[in-house]
Amino acid sequence: MKMLRRLLFWLVGVPLLLVLLLQLYFLLQILWWTQFNPSSTSFMRQQLSVLQEKKPDAKLQHQWVPYNKISNHLKRAVIASEDDSFVDHDGVDWEAMQKAYEKNQKKGKVVSGGSTITQQLAKNLFLSGQRSYLRKGQELVITYMLETCMDKQRILEIYLNVVEWGVGVFGAEAAARHYYGSSAATLGPAQAARLAVMLPKPRYFDKNQGSGYLQRRSELIMKRMNSAELP
Repeated sequence: MKMLRRLLFWLVGVPLLLVLLLQLYFLLQILWWTQFNPSSTSFMRQQLSVLQEKKPDAKLQHQWVPYNKISNHLKRAVIASEDDSFVDHDGVDWEAMQKAYEKNQKKGKVVSGGSTITQQLAKNLFLSGQRSYLRKGQELVITYMLETCMDKQRILEIYLNVVEWGVGVFGAEAAARHYYGSSAATLGPAQAARLAVMLPKPRYFDKNQGSGYLQRRSELIMKRMNSAELP
């Protein structure tokens, strides 16, 4: 009996303890970021590693700017394009996730996540870009931690400062300078809409800026921007 208990401890107790410690680590990091800005994210470090495999001295384009130094046009465009119920949901849009699940079932693999802005931030901060239901589960836990510890404005501020916007380009300020030679604060409606549309496939659109889809989708987002509610 003693041997069985010891075996259960190593097979069940230790892995469970490690999972709980990992969640505690995530929570402490999030609590720190309520007051202090993250200098990098898991996803940023992964992408830097990829770039440095080809060019050892490669660096990311990234510069943090406060919420009030980011154009409201960009905030509205991103919400309209990525998560139009951002200010209302608790971190997860279950209807969007259900649609994504049904799409994945038809395709026979994970091709869509139905992620909100908060979920995308959770993934960028801590996780890999690998698609799996296990990763999605961890993403949900981190998402609720973010929504519990931070208000919507802080979540959006961090998201806009760390999200990928091109090859080695992260955050609104770097994106504005990379594509328009201006600051994030001075982005106009058309520029903001175009940047928002790039978010699902930023590296692709960085290399294909003349894409017809990019132009058509940007025009649609411009029409939706005025109805996007800011936190």
